Amino acid sequence: MAEADHPPVEGWTPPTALERQRILNRSRSVAVVGASANLARASYFVLTYLLSSSTDFEVYPVNPRSAGSEILGRPVYASLADLPVTPDIVDVFRRAEDLPSAADEAVAVGAPVFWAQLGLWSPQAAERCVAAGLEVVMDRCLKIEHARFHGGLHLSGFDTGVISSRRSFRH
Repeated sequence: MAEADHPPVEGWTPPTALERQRILNRSRSVAVVGASANLARASYFVLTYLLSSSTDFEVYPVNPRSAGSEILGRPVYASLADLPVTPDIVDVFRRAEDLPSAADEAVAVGAPVFWAQLGLWSPQAAERCVAAGLEVVMDRCLKIEHARFHGGLHLSGFDTGVISSRRSFRH
């Protein structure tokens, strides 16, 4: 669904590409809410990227059901309040109906950026964050955005070498 297809949010406009790039450039820590050790989950894929040499982020997996365990060698925290730092970005992998409570938690810990992953949109979450002074990004993948601005789209198969939008057929 394109941003234009989402319901509008009072007092908020989706950040431009330049604004998203500025957010990523000034950020040093990311809390991944809804982190999973399941290799098939998008959050695992994004964690793998964020922990790679492609980024300099400090990464904090957050998942109450996995608290006390580790994902990719990082301790998993039950909540944002349990983190040893205030994250610069709260990157959320939860159902859309869970975004308002994730937004409340981000506001409570004083995180400057609330980022809802690709496919996630919540006017209520955005309004709560904007009212508290947070920057909001929704329906964008942090991994894709970081890679696009930092020359990493070739990683993990994103750069296919195909310039045309036409499909290649082989006989």
